[in-house]
Amino acid sequence: MLHITGGTQNDSLSSEDLKNGLYKALDKLGNRNKVIVVPPDQTRIHSRAGDLTRFAWKYYGKKLSDILPALGTHTPMTDHQLSGMFGEIPLNLFREHDWRNDVITLGKVPGSIISEVSEGKLSFDWEAQVNRLLVEGGHDLVLSIGQVVPHEVIGMANYNKNIFVGTGGSEGINKSHYLGAVYGMEKIMGRADNPVRSVLNYASVHFSSSLPQVIYILTVIGRDASGRLVPRGLYIGDDHECFYKAAELSLKVNFEILEKPLDKVIVYLDPSEYKSTWLGNKAIYRTRMALADGGDLVILAPGVKEFGEDAEIDKLIRKYGYRGAEATIHAVEENADLSNNLAAAAHLIHGSSEGRFNIIYSPGKLSKQEIEGVGFQYAEFNEMINKYNPSDLIEGYNTLPDGQKIFYISNPALGLWATKTKFT
Repeated sequence: MLHITGGTQNDSLSSEDLKNGLYKALDKLGNRNKVIVVPPDQTRIHSRAGDLTRFAWKYYGKKLSDILPALGTHTPMTDHQLSGMFGEIPLNLFREHDWRNDVITLGKVPGSIISEVSEGKLSFDWEAQVNRLLVEGGHDLVLSIGQVVPHEVIGMANYNKNIFVGTGGSEGINKSHYLGAVYGMEKIMGRADNPVRSVLNYASVHFSSSLPQVIYILTVIGRDASGRLVPRGLYIGDDHECFYKAAELSLKVNFEILEKPLDKVIVYLDPSEYKSTWLGNKAIYRTRMALADGGDLVILAPGVKEFGEDAEIDKLIRKYGYRGAEATIHAVEENADLSNNLAAAAHLIHGSSEGRFNIIYSPGKLSKQEIEGVGFQYAEFNEMINKYNPSDLIEGYNTLPDGQKIFYISNPALGLWATKTKFT
């Protein structure tokens, strides 16, 4: 059932609009005794999930007993990050998701379904896993909050991905990521329907009876004429319709179709958000369908200090590098450490240009040897930031004083860029 739907690509919803929409939906649900909220972490700080979580806390009071950020494989949030995103909510309400240990398997999607959606490329069973608190916590309502935006693994982020991946386990996360990577991320990004979403939808239909009622609270965020981030839409419901309506608006708000390929793209990674290539490679994912053959992607990454946020994944990235799909699939077949960490393998596929364009990383806290060791080109950060200073650039097309033409993106997580020929 769809409880709240609203938004256009020109709307600018205020905090009061978001609160009123949320409260109207919660009123419809009636009395609840124990509520858990599942918001994103700080990597989706622009989603307005922090505000919506705070509004829900004020609405339910002591009946809101737990807040479980959907970390997936990300590093747990610090107290500083929690306070920065969620305001005055008491820190003792927050729980940490341990994706390797603290999960329950609700059921298995059979290999025949995986084979069907992957067009025969894969045939493993897929375990639908969630954090055990969602099953054993005694809650009568789960509020899953997040932003719908183009995404490299799932086509369009959020909805049931927030539950089955954001609070999922190693088996579910690894295989869902690998499914998307092997099928082909350029056939998935920006598309609400794709093999990975089909698997998660199957799990929602067949295994959700083990969970309390799950209500999805989805935002669509875009930039106004001044470049300020504003909510364009709010969708609240408990089924597929809620997600598909949000995805339809997100495609209008967050997706830029270009007339011709770009020869040089400059992407800036805010150091408060991006500390690893695991996250920072969104600069590659979201621009790859816009880059010309032989073009340059320059990534300004002052906060990047590691490859994987998880120590084991960091080690695998350093070992195997971003060498392309063929090399990675071969490495999976030949090496148990990588075959047991398919999310890392998927990430390695996603992070390669397959030799089509140049990826030039300019990190603040990784060495030339480290960057080149995983297959990227290296550029010294101070040199690049002086040449392409974000304070001197505007979103999109820029002509520099020396006549050089570039395309600038201040945050790759907020959109998707492609040429007409790459996205049909």
